[in-house]
Amino acid sequence: MAKEWHSRGYIPHWERGEIVQSITFRLANSLPREVLERWEDELASLPREKAEVRRRARIEAALDRGDGEALLLGEVAELIEDAFLYFDGERYRAHAWVIMPNHVHVLITPATSQTLSAIAHSWKSFTAKKANLLLKRSGAFWSREYFDRAIRDEAHYANALAYVALNPVKAGLCTAAEDWRFSSAWRGRKSRQDAGAPRQE
Repeated sequence: MAKEWHSRGYIPHWERGEIVQSITFRLANSLPREVLERWEDELASLPREKAEVRRRARIEAALDRGDGEALLLGEVAELIEDAFLYFDGERYRAHAWVIMPNHVHVLITPATSQTLSAIAHSWKSFTAKKANLLLKRSGAFWSREYFDRAIRDEAHYANALAYVALNPVKAGLCTAAEDWRFSSAWRGRKSRQDAGAPRQE
């Protein structure tokens, strides 16, 4: 059995089989390095856990503003969504996802035999190579680190689902969650339309 916690730097990761996980990863150049370094200095005096919560909140707000590179569009976004869904039902169960222009949120339950770090590495390694080919570029595509959070209970799960679905709305990219093409909300709407089901308001 994999150990329950592991850390790659300053962020610990929960590694214990079939527990729902919320995962966020971003482009390597989605945030200016000098901004990240300034935040590290500003938060250095806080206890580690509080500093990490504030750092994460700042990162998510900056990502939604679109301060850096935005490469996750069109064919690249489709590539990432296809890669994410490829092992759905085998290595993990996918509950929700959204591919934003510069970052990705996913909500999954890993299979017992799979570690979160291996799943995230597989996504990032495969899509980085393919995306760089599509974009005719080279170098780092994803930021090395990723954020994850184990879901505690049903209320936390409901909040996580809503956060993922509404991220494009919060960022001002669309007016309804189901209008964002590269998301589980859009795919759910499409499935209902394909089945001839009435759209729920």
